[in-house]
Amino acid sequence: MSFHGWPAEALEFYEGLGADNSKTYWTKHLEFYETRVRGPMLELLAELEPEFGPGKIFRPYRDVRFSKDKSPYKTHLGAWLEGGGYLQLSAEGLAAGSGYYQMDSGQLDRFRRAVANDVAGGRLLSVIAEMAKAGIGVVGRDTLKTAPRGYPKDHPRIELLRHKGLITWTEWEPAAWLGTAAAKTRIVGFLRGGLPLRHWLDDNVGPPSA
Repeated sequence: MSFHGWPAEALEFYEGLGADNSKTYWTKHLEFYETRVRGPMLELLAELEPEFGPGKIFRPYRDVRFSKDKSPYKTHLGAWLEGGGYLQLSAEGLAAGSGYYQMDSGQLDRFRRAVANDVAGGRLLSVIAEMAKAGIGVVGRDTLKTAPRGYPKDHPRIELLRHKGLITWTEWEPAAWLGTAAAKTRIVGFLRGGLPLRHWLDDNVGPPSA
């Protein structure tokens, strides 16, 4: 089957789950989740695969082992694409991201060396500026409060050096187009727009360390 978006009831499902995060609620709505929430995501991932690689839907269960919040279920549906990209559906609407969300120690070392390099670091600044003109912002994650060890506080690209992750991110509020194939069109446009950052990261940072 082809992707035709999510029904409004899919968002209402997550709104209800937020109010009653229980096995009773989940079991009662499990068939709806499988067919009207997870089902459309599977269809979307299949259509995105030729350009962005195979995708995978994250488990709906929360890891509560080390959390004070023992709510058993995630209040969103998340999926990732092997070729770069993250999708999320919740009561708040649809969101998408791309980039390196959380770098390991090896990636972080390569990232900082590249940012500190005038050629590679300068290119990253140009990539970010070009994407900003296209309406796609780049944001850092797990940003340090000060300079990382070994780098001067007055480095010209200190703001980038402090990040432990670098991604594009956007959120779309609930709207009628979410229940149509236009949802795919928006996602594809966003993911394509984020490719310059992805390419810079792939070229200068690379996959997680073995």
